[in-house]
Amino acid sequence: MTAEETRESLSRFYAALARRDAATMSGMYAPDAAFSDPVFRLRGPEIGRMWETLLGRAREFAVTWEVRRAEPDRGEVAWTARYLFGGKRPVVNAITSDVLFRSGQIVEQTDRFDFHRWAGQALGAPGRALGGFDWFRRSVARKARRGLGP
Repeated sequence: MTAEETRESLSRFYAALARRDAATMSGMYAPDAAFSDPVFRLRGPEIGRMWETLLGRAREFAVTWEVRRAEPDRGEVAWTARYLFGGKRPVVNAITSDVLFRSGQIVEQTDRFDFHRWAGQALGAPGRALGGFDWFRRSVARKARRGLGP
């Protein structure tokens, strides 16, 4: 992919996210793709299930994004998700995604965000108090993983 094709693919992916179109997003990943963030470590079809689950549950969901860097076969996007966690707690999560493409498909995506900040918003007092501990992050990750199904 050229840098311009990378930019177009990243824009298509994040426009689909803003529309809550998990099917389009899932279709952009290679079958052996890998996804990671502070909560999830996923491969292949698990990635599509994550997007379907997250977008299906999110209330008052909105996304803004900016392609910060587009190079041949890789790019970086800064994006912000705003939603109600659990239908009641407002979350504003600033995320940076590094995305690697092969043959026009996403093969690796690494999302970075401040887990402690997110936990404080999403989980309230327990998240504010415990969100800085790795054992707490792992506990949240296990619960989130179970929520994706088999």
